Amino acid sequence: MAKRRFEMYHYRQALVRMRLGDSDRQIAKSGLMGRRVAAVVRGEAAARGWLDNNLPLPPDEQLASVFDAPKKQRARQSSSLEPYRDQITSWFEDGVQGTTIHNALKRRHGFTGSYSAVRRFLQGLADTTPRVTTVLEFAPGDTAQVDFGQGPKITDVHTGEQFKTWFFIMTLAWSRHQYAELVRDQSIETWLGCHRRAFEHFSGVPTRILIDNPKCAITKACYYDPQVQRSYADYADYAEGYGFLIAPCPVADPKKKGRVESGVKYAKNNFMPLREFRDLVDANAQLMQWVMEQAGNRVHGTTRTAPLTRFAETERELLKPLPSVPPECARWATGKLHPDCHVQVEKGRYSAPWRLVGQVLDIRLSETTVRIYQAHELKAVHPRGRGPGYRHTIDEHLPPDAVAYKMRTPQWCLKQAEVAGPHCHRFVERLFEHRVLDKLRAAQGIINLIKRYGPARTDAACQRALYFDNVQYRSVRIILENGLDQITDTEQAFDSLSDAYTGGAKFGRDTKDLFDPH
Repeated sequence: MAKRRFEMYHYRQALVRMRLGDSDRQIAKSGLMGRRVAAVVRGEAAARGWLDNNLPLPPDEQLASVFDAPKKQRARQSSSLEPYRDQITSWFEDGVQGTTIHNALKRRHGFTGSYSAVRRFLQGLADTTPRVTTVLEFAPGDTAQVDFGQGPKITDVHTGEQFKTWFFIMTLAWSRHQYAELVRDQSIETWLGCHRRAFEHFSGVPTRILIDNPKCAITKACYYDPQVQRSYADYADYAEGYGFLIAPCPVADPKKKGRVESGVKYAKNNFMPLREFRDLVDANAQLMQWVMEQAGNRVHGTTRTAPLTRFAETERELLKPLPSVPPECARWATGKLHPDCHVQVEKGRYSAPWRLVGQVLDIRLSETTVRIYQAHELKAVHPRGRGPGYRHTIDEHLPPDAVAYKMRTPQWCLKQAEVAGPHCHRFVERLFEHRVLDKLRAAQGIINLIKRYGPARTDAACQRALYFDNVQYRSVRIILENGLDQITDTEQAFDSLSDAYTGGAKFGRDTKDLFDPH
């Protein structure tokens, strides 16, 4: 009771009872004040004539000047940090932590005092320079605040996988109604998808989205000129997106979005404890039920009204309507076109025109497609693959010679040879019947000979090579180069073409000598 604070009406009541003749002991028994305090009051009142019943009681200002005067404080020992007061005050106003200040003083000035001295000094600064704040007010439908918060660890009962989760929470600043979802990551696709589902949950879009500075939304945090993630900017665009303004908070100043910060804390402390989840789907189903039943219908401590009631009665009608066609959840990336005419993204490879080899291209990945741009000009569109190692190639993107080689398959060669003639077709078939070597290049060479010498001559050359059972590209080429495809007597042709048919045999003899009767 020695440190009990007395108001002016306490002193006034004590003076009244003293005028009525009550002793200090009687005043103490009533619980008004102790005997020692009553004695002090009686002494001061007697000295100033306040106990005279013929005089009015003194006003509160006069009582306060006597009984509420500041007490003389004991002289405090000068702090060892006094020489650095200006520097410490500057750091304190900038929000630098006490431990950081202590380390900086030791490093820069050789300070040998303890951290407790720094803590006491900062406490004195806090008492003399209190921080003044104000409450931000928002109109209905004007602003929604968005934030991530750490969620529970979930073990999937079907697969046994244990994984971390995060709360995504969007809170309408006026009604305090919120959308909440548990997600497994904080990627761009997750960020955009959560926005879409939140807008659909509210059946409308607020004018502004007040956010922190997550990497999935802001690529470079800055007080004056923050740089917005390109995918998020497309999502907020008035022409092709939902049409909202992105309002990043200043760096390290989460109080600017205190309503969603409180919403995240409320979800952690009220929803998470004493709950069990079978998997992520079950957790989100429970979370949405909690939002619509408990969180949405509680009496909010500030508005004194249920958030869901304020939203349904007022704010819902003031949100902007949803677009007729939801924008794509797409993210942007960059990649260099490699010499194989493919660019790599998400461990997959997608082709682009060969003339762009070596250039850095912009890549837009949506839920179903991959679009490749050069200086805002669309160059390629691919279906989006899933999983590492995916590869998608468009033949028109490859160089002409590569396309030609790629198209010359065995089936193509057989078809071209059949057009040239039956002997040419049979010759190519014999090439592909080889059991050891892949004769695709030889077959492609035969097709090139058709283009060079014509179908008729090539078919005749193939007939002659088949007659001597020499199924080689080289034999057909030599026949055509020497014009021997036009000789009808195969015996005469054999003597002059022994090199072609025997491969330059060293002991080749004239057929007339073989059958000479001498």
